[in-house]
Amino acid sequence: MTADRSDNVRQFTVGYDDDGIRLDRWFKRHLPDTSFTIVAKWARTGQLRVDGARATPGDRISAGQVLRVPPAEPAPAEAKRPARVRQPLSDDEIAFAREMVIHRDPQAFVLNKPPGLATQGGTKTTAHVDGLLDALHEDDEGRPKLVHRLDKDTSGALLVARTARSAAFFAKAFSGRTARKIYWALVVGVPSIEDGTIDLPIAKQPGTGGEKMHVDEAEGQAARSRYRVIERAGNRAAWVELQPFTGRTHQLRVHMAAIGHPIVGDGKYGGPAAFLTGGISRKMHLHARRIRVDHPDGGRIDVTADLPTHFRESLASLGFEEAAGDALPLDEDRGPPPKAVLKQRAKAHAKTVRKERRGERRGRGSRGNG
Repeated sequence: MTADRSDNVRQFTVGYDDDGIRLDRWFKRHLPDTSFTIVAKWARTGQLRVDGARATPGDRISAGQVLRVPPAEPAPAEAKRPARVRQPLSDDEIAFAREMVIHRDPQAFVLNKPPGLATQGGTKTTAHVDGLLDALHEDDEGRPKLVHRLDKDTSGALLVARTARSAAFFAKAFSGRTARKIYWALVVGVPSIEDGTIDLPIAKQPGTGGEKMHVDEAEGQAARSRYRVIERAGNRAAWVELQPFTGRTHQLRVHMAAIGHPIVGDGKYGGPAAFLTGGISRKMHLHARRIRVDHPDGGRIDVTADLPTHFRESLASLGFEEAAGDALPLDEDRGPPPKAVLKQRAKAHAKTVRKERRGERRGRGSRGNG
């Protein structure tokens, strides 16, 4: 391709490498900053020509032809986004943020997030952890950075990086699955398999605007969770330890509902069946009890977060002793479970539950027609 720029009108000779391609493709190759909208405008107004004849974006061009291209049009000035101004925190907000801190070192904070507080903001969410991080900001370092999330109604340990270096280090630990997160939950009923792995892919549920997930074995993203029953209250409820081995949205909630044991208080995935009578709180009973992750300066961060009041009271009401949960060793301390066997049994159990639910829905529909 050769070019002549006299009188600001540009002329290009088509090279052999471009022989036979469409004119709009030529622009993509050689003038990528010129949008298709501009090329179409030039063609419509007769300013775009091939060997002196008017041309359209879909025309095929040949080696040796001369393209007449108008002068480059100045790019429209981009509207500058207004700088986001953070409102100064009140004394109460500063005190609240600092009270959440349960671990502090030069590279990280660990917070004990209360239930009902979002991790990050959104369209209708103005109160969130991210908005409170200025309260933890020291003059000689950057603003603290979130490196993972907890659902709004999930409480517990939340890691926050204090420096850009530690943020990158922790992000790699989470993406590489070397960080360990231990959750406690109360679930409805008692799983028949007391130590199981749930391996069911998860996707956004259509029609919910991405606000709800569901098991989708055809198109979902791989999701794997471990659960262990700590104690049981007859057949009414169980206290379980949960470990997510992947990080999908609402993963633990979706997985426990999928095997027929929704988390107590999780009406979104368990419906009316997710609530227990007898004075048990209707709040979500899912708590990030412990986080363990390698430290960028060597060693480990290993922190346990106290239970919120409603969860502690529910454990007591059901006759459970809190110390029993902390007595369970981590996987690496007790040896790996028989993953293949547990995976198949848990998957089969989940399919059975879903079949039973479909049968119940069909039954209700037929009764309604009577």
